[in-house]
Amino acid sequence: MASDIQVNKALSLTDQLISCLDEAERQLSSARNWGFLDVLGGGFFVDLIKHSKLNNAKSTMDKVSYLMGELQRVMGGIAIPSDYRMEIGGFATFADFFFDGGIVDIYMTAKIMSSLSEVRKLRDKCYDLKSRLGKL
Repeated sequence: MASDIQVNKALSLTDQLISCLDEAERQLSSARNWGFLDVLGGGFFVDLIKHSKLNNAKSTMDKVSYLMGELQRVMGGIAIPSDYRMEIGGFATFADFFFDGGIVDIYMTAKIMSSLSEVRKLRDKCYDLKSRLGKL
């Protein structure tokens, strides 16, 4: 049975996770919107703004990874589902700038939408965990 201190710490970490995931969702939603504009012929500056939003989301997701590790530690090594991914980076980013065209723009927007879906799923899991912790 978890102690009150563990439960309170886990609840605090879960709240922090939810806040970070809300921020990541805002950044990814904005990047998605810029991606839609890019598909319509946005160009270099739209790419810069879109990738700035993606970098902000990635930075936030790095914090999420840290908080997930802390939550797992507080929960006594219980496996915490962390099956989220940001599938954007590397060659896709290079291609988005270098081959700036319809197919690459559509591909990037699809990747952004996939990452956005993963963030939302993870946030739902955090709300579920928070609810279960509140009952302890």
